[in-house]
Amino acid sequence: MLSLPGETRLFMCHDYKAPGRDEYRWETTVAEERAANVHVHDGVDEETFVRMRTERDATLDMPRLILPSVQINMRAGAFPPAESNGVRYIRIPLNAL
Repeated sequence: MLSLPGETRLFMCHDYKAPGRDEYRWETTVAEERAANVHVHDGVDEETFVRMRTERDATLDMPRLILPSVQINMRAGAFPPAESNGVRYIRIPLNAL
């Protein structure tokens, strides 16, 4: 994405509110991210980014709502089809992740 022109608008799927910012943002530009993104900005190469993410991600638990989220997201926001009883279910594995 950072190879795109600076004025390219980017629409984010979620925002964690960067340090020093009190409001959520869903839109940014490539130029803004090059200047201020805490993880990927001008001067951070791919190797550095991959190493940082690999080390950081190894310390994190799986997000609490990842399993139901994936089931909805993979259907572009639609719920799973109803079962024969007419009820829609989100399936959560109990013996494996």
